[in-house]
Amino acid sequence: MNHRYPQSFGSESHFYVSLLQESLKSKDPFAIKLIHGRIIKSGVYLGVFLMNNLINGYVKTGFLSYARNVFDEMPVRDTSSWNTLLAGYSRKGAINEARSIFKEMPYRDSVSWTTMIVGYNFVGRFQVAIQMFVEMVASDVLPTQYTFTSVLASCAAIRALHEGRKVHSFVVKFGLSSNVSVANSLLNMYAKSGDANAAQIVFDRIAVKNTSSWNSLISLYMQTGQVDLALAQFEQMNEHDIVSWNSMVTGYNQHGFDVLALNMFSKMLKESSLEPDRYTLASALSACAILGELNVGKQIHAHLIRTEFDTSGAVGNSLICMYSRCGGIDIARKILEETRESSLNVIAFTALLDGYIKLGDISPARKIFDSLKDRDVVVWTAMIVGYVQNGLNDDAMEIFRVMVKEGPDPNNYTIAAMLSVCSSVASLNHGKQIHSAAIKAGEALSVSVSNALITMYAKAGNISCARRVFDLIHLNRDTVSWTSMILALAQHGLGAEAIQLFENMLALGMKPDHITYVGVLTACTHVGLVAQGRNYYKMMKEMHGIESTSSHCACMIDLFGRAGLLEEAQDFIENMPIEPDVIAWGSLLASCRVHKKVELAEVAADRLLSIDPENSGAYSALANVYSACGKWDEAAKIRKSMKDRQVKKEQGFSWIQIKNVTHVFGVEDGLHLQRDAIYKTMEKIWEDIKKMGFIPDTESVLHDLDYEVKEQILRHHSEKLAIAFGLINTPENTTLRIMKNLRVCNDCHTAIKFISELAGREIIVRDATRFHHFKEGLCSCRDYW
Repeated sequence: MNHRYPQSFGSESHFYVSLLQESLKSKDPFAIKLIHGRIIKSGVYLGVFLMNNLINGYVKTGFLSYARNVFDEMPVRDTSSWNTLLAGYSRKGAINEARSIFKEMPYRDSVSWTTMIVGYNFVGRFQVAIQMFVEMVASDVLPTQYTFTSVLASCAAIRALHEGRKVHSFVVKFGLSSNVSVANSLLNMYAKSGDANAAQIVFDRIAVKNTSSWNSLISLYMQTGQVDLALAQFEQMNEHDIVSWNSMVTGYNQHGFDVLALNMFSKMLKESSLEPDRYTLASALSACAILGELNVGKQIHAHLIRTEFDTSGAVGNSLICMYSRCGGIDIARKILEETRESSLNVIAFTALLDGYIKLGDISPARKIFDSLKDRDVVVWTAMIVGYVQNGLNDDAMEIFRVMVKEGPDPNNYTIAAMLSVCSSVASLNHGKQIHSAAIKAGEALSVSVSNALITMYAKAGNISCARRVFDLIHLNRDTVSWTSMILALAQHGLGAEAIQLFENMLALGMKPDHITYVGVLTACTHVGLVAQGRNYYKMMKEMHGIESTSSHCACMIDLFGRAGLLEEAQDFIENMPIEPDVIAWGSLLASCRVHKKVELAEVAADRLLSIDPENSGAYSALANVYSACGKWDEAAKIRKSMKDRQVKKEQGFSWIQIKNVTHVFGVEDGLHLQRDAIYKTMEKIWEDIKKMGFIPDTESVLHDLDYEVKEQILRHHSEKLAIAFGLINTPENTTLRIMKNLRVCNDCHTAIKFISELAGREIIVRDATRFHHFKEGLCSCRDYW
């Protein structure tokens, strides 16, 4: 630059300084450049004061490179020159450049240090900001009130209570405790860090409390769940700002007081001239979603449309959640299509997903899932759970495989969901793979995963592994853990062990729930412990205050019925504390068939069909009772009635899984690719076990047929075909696990005992109600099932 040095330049220099300062008020980004040009043309002396104002003008209008050029051309610089440029880089977030300037400064005052602290706060490096304060004090530079408010903001941001207390000691030392801004910053720091006592002390000592003071205390009380104290503080305020209202509305919403949240939102609209912002609206919509208040949510939506409010981000997500959870899934989808799908958050996605699941249509949810760019573990888990809840287990398994390969590590919720898939299909191999994934992810010993593992192993027929998992979490067991293990033992016929575990649970002071009692009553049922069953049923209400449900009553009816106490079963059902349902009458009807009680079976079937006229099980069970008693004509009439009414009998089938492939068999199954080998193997087994003393139980064929035909039907029951297939396709000594959808018949039960001895195999059969472990010619149920 060419400069001239007139004899008198003071007035002209001050003129341009005033012009520069006035131009900043116009917010015209190019005004500084124009003035700079006039200064150069005028040839006025470019002193430090004028050049500092030029730097300040460029900094505040965003032209940092011009500010740097002016700074670099200054023949003489003072501390203000350095601080002004430093502030420019700091406010822009160019913290590395700011740090370089800071290091070059010949002298650093409190403004320099405070500017750096503010800069580090701006870029979120709060710990470094705190360290800058420590270095400032060590350099014997006195902090100002702005230094303290900035460093306390850093402490509040990361809840650095220990460092915040040290800063507090400096505040006292430098006599700034009574400064309102500093006191509010202290209050905010203690509130964000959760130290209610210190916050209250600071608040009480503030001589002149402003709105910020009250807001900090309200925020603290809401943060700690003390909503009544928050309301008391709110009502004492003379004036409320938007932060005050938001603290109340959002606080109520976050702590489950959603009715109060909406009431406070309504009060704000009526009593305040303030317009709700995105935080107010998002919280109000969240409350509507939780309460199912579709009409209120629509009114808020109408307000957003009327005021042309920006619905991107939190407000849009809250709208989507509200409509999804309140039955307006089509509107939710429309809002999503009108906004950018990339802005959809996890909560909104899971709400949409839940809405589609309720409609039984999960494909739109999958499209949304595929469109999301940043899918975290919660989104993956939500998609998996959606498939599981919709019964799409194969899809759940497939997306889990993709997640393990390409996505984030599964968490305990993901793994628990996948274990429920394995439980529902009784897939031990898949279950073991999920168990391995849980170990890899470090989630194997979490209570939720362990509980799911217990259930999975039990339903897959491996009770020993279920017990090992239960034993591993001995320090962290909850009621669900104990209940899962008790149910598992009961299902596997280990009634005595289940009852002992229940007693251990009570001895440790664990409180059982209604499902625990279903487990212990089931255990009594499967081993015929009638007296103990009566005692536990009585204890359930008298000791633990648990009211009987239909499941408990069904267990008692089953307990009496299996033991042959049909009169007591009938008396119980007629005096139940709740109206007998299909399960109750069905349990009684099943017992009538076992004990051949025709008259009572007719009563039970009549009552069952009066509740559910299309219940195929009632017709089949009554027909089977007639057949078991040799009343073939009556049985034929029932079957004809079923045909006339187009009531279809549930088809019995069995399945076995080998090398992750499930093979399903029906009675007289002729479709399997290995049909000839299976039937040939079964023929040989049949002859061999007859030589061992097996006598076919032709009464298990509930049709009036010749003996030879009955024997052929028995030989080709689905579970026998599945066992024959398993013997052909698995190595010797391998345990066979067969699943069946109906109760195993007497003939199959006896035959499988002989087959287990003949083949030297353990054969585990899960029927509709329990597991049978066949080994060395014996069954774990001891022939009581």
